[in-house]
Amino acid sequence: MADISKLQIGLRGSASALVVEQRLAPAVGSGSAPVFASPMLIALMEAAAVDCIEAQLPEGHQSLGVHLDVTHSSPTPLGFNVTATATLKSIDGRKLTFDVIANDGIEQIGSGSHTRVVVDTARFMARLTAKSLQQT
Repeated sequence: MADISKLQIGLRGSASALVVEQRLAPAVGSGSAPVFASPMLIALMEAAAVDCIEAQLPEGHQSLGVHLDVTHSSPTPLGFNVTATATLKSIDGRKLTFDVIANDGIEQIGSGSHTRVVVDTARFMARLTAKSLQQT
């Protein structure tokens, strides 16, 4: 197993995105309201979790998102900047769980939890390649 001893409960990471046309619900197929799309919120929360821990992982390892439980509680219009923050809440072997929140400068617009697992990159890529070869 990889040495993930550099990871500590309470580590924080963040990611921000400007709400532009390409991040609105109609552009990504998640509805017709001209608001920051839920899939974009989720991607931002994942990016915050990656920012939180990726630099602390041993060489040759990365993290993969495996679970999200997120509430998108308030709409955000075009032109706003959304910032997501992830805080490492628990470490269970190679499974990492984060509390995630997002804010648009006016209010909190989303919250939840996100789980990632630490994987050996070479092993993961070999598995992915093997799966690709199975495609007919």
